[in-house]
Amino acid sequence: MRPFLLVCVIILGLPLLVKNPYYLNVLAFIGLYFLVALGLTLFIGFAGQISLGHGAFYAIGAYGSALGNFYLGLPPLAGTLLAILITSVLAGILGRFVLRLKGHYLVMATLALNLIIYILLCEAESITGGISGLPGIPPYCLGTFCFITDQANYYLIWGIALTIFFFVLRLLKGRVGRELKAIKSSEAAARALGIPVLRYKVWSFVFSAALTALAGALYAHYLSFISPKTFDIFYSVEVVTVVLVGGMGNPWGALLGAAFLTPLPQVLSFFEELKDIFYGLSLMLILLFCPEGLISLIRKPFGKLWFRKSSGPGKVIS
Repeated sequence: MRPFLLVCVIILGLPLLVKNPYYLNVLAFIGLYFLVALGLTLFIGFAGQISLGHGAFYAIGAYGSALGNFYLGLPPLAGTLLAILITSVLAGILGRFVLRLKGHYLVMATLALNLIIYILLCEAESITGGISGLPGIPPYCLGTFCFITDQANYYLIWGIALTIFFFVLRLLKGRVGRELKAIKSSEAAARALGIPVLRYKVWSFVFSAALTALAGALYAHYLSFISPKTFDIFYSVEVVTVVLVGGMGNPWGALLGAAFLTPLPQVLSFFEELKDIFYGLSLMLILLFCPEGLISLIRKPFGKLWFRKSSGPGKVIS
């Protein structure tokens, strides 16, 4: 676990060096994207499925937690737990049906979910604020301490993200990881070995949806304002791109993808009108010349020193 411990030291030590609130905000958003990408890594890279509907789960987490506070009087933490529960139940019910689909049929089904939630958020103006958004969302509080500053929210987001990251790394080193990789390699062979394929698909879908809802709730209580625009189809495409660029089938790829793509628009802002071209070109070059993702660039020079490789598709680094 040396790489994990080193990453924890670097991430938790960054606020001691970075004092600018803007940069802390960007670093916190890397943590939010990482949370979503971590769940999608299991769903895409291990279960072998793909979803363009996670913007919907991000929205349910954000709006569910905020509305729970506004209309039910729930504290932010209780509202977040309720939003995660609702998202998990919805994902579990949908998963039993849509995960029987394959290929582009599954993609279109999850895309439809994203569009439905987006339209509901825009049209239910009396509840969600419509396209104008929902302001005044309170921060998380523990006793008398409230997570108001960028530094406090940074530690909250990354503390949760690193804890879940550790859990995922340990989980994938065991039987669950091996069976998920077997499903990705061949569903027919996995069924022949007695692996409950549909159950694993639904489980990975629910887990990724719950992580996405958690990230959405953290986002809402961090910024204290949300609007439907944040949760449209383009967000779903972004998080899938994070997984692909980082390296699907490897939890470390989720971290690298989030760390690379989240600050990239800010870095390219110096090019002004050309930044979109550079952004698209960067993604294209990575996917063309590094199809295994950024994690393959790290694994090659440092694999013998740090990383223990596992067999099969999507090597897990621990």
